[in-house]
Amino acid sequence: MAYRLDEQIGYILRLANQRHALIFNKHSELGLTPTQFAALVRIGEMGACSQNLLGRRTAMDVATIKGVVTRLKAKGFIQLNPDPGDKRRTVVSLSAQGQDVIDQLHAFGEKVTEETLAPLSEPERKVFLDMLKRLT
Repeated sequence: MAYRLDEQIGYILRLANQRHALIFNKHSELGLTPTQFAALVRIGEMGACSQNLLGRRTAMDVATIKGVVTRLKAKGFIQLNPDPGDKRRTVVSLSAQGQDVIDQLHAFGEKVTEETLAPLSEPERKVFLDMLKRLT
């Protein structure tokens, strides 16, 4: 069998990701990037945490999470405070503005997911997501 780009996992995942990114950007009202969205939602789930832990829990390297945190702080969605137990560490938490948009972010995420997965039936969606999770 000849190698066909259209049958390669990396190519297919990239196309699916491009489609998802277009849908994400079409519905984004707060001007957040996908990494900023993920960080805010994760802080909402976990509560206050170190920048390092936030990076690990959102699968972002040190440089990426630092930039994301800097931009979210500039937008007023998070606040940074010294860790009372370790002054070398910074604690990241939602600001009042960040807390106010969490429900909006959840609804946005559900809308983007729904539109991204629209070509699949409900049973197909579950199988597809389960299989993708196995790859990560």
